[in-house]
Amino acid sequence: MEDLLLSDSVQKVHKVLNEQQVAHEFRVLSDSTRTAQMAADVLGCTPSEIASSLVFESADSGELVLIVASGGHRVDVEYVSQQLGMSLQMAKGKRIKQEVGFAIGGVPPLAHDVALKTWLDVRLLQFATVWAAAGSPFAVFGVTPQELQRVTGATWLAVEPSDAELAVQTDV
Repeated sequence: MEDLLLSDSVQKVHKVLNEQQVAHEFRVLSDSTRTAQMAADVLGCTPSEIASSLVFESADSGELVLIVASGGHRVDVEYVSQQLGMSLQMAKGKRIKQEVGFAIGGVPPLAHDVALKTWLDVRLLQFATVWAAAGSPFAVFGVTPQELQRVTGATWLAVEPSDAELAVQTDV
């Protein structure tokens, strides 16, 4: 792969994937993957197979946290806030870019400028491979959910009440 052709953000993700010896498939695409549906269309998969990195902040402390959600589902912010014991709200794009180091639409689940507490949507476990942004709306990487958990150190989480039973069934 010609790193010289990749943006600094994509190179940063590519470097972390290689340094952490993540078993993955890296793709640079000609079409944008800014939304889960766009990514699914380009990759030929379902939106549920897209691992969308969503940055939230605690309304109380301002702490940034990352929830990597299955792109085919919504994060029930109230439900997740109750589970985590903190009132969450979506972080602003400008803050995400400044502190995390990536623009919305290309935020990866790793390689951030700051350490983020990270949770993974239990629904991702239904798939052999999930696809995550790799620092740009034009770069993605495919990885097993288990490998994604390993490299991020994330905790599995039901992001909607209907997933609570799934979390129990998968023993997460």
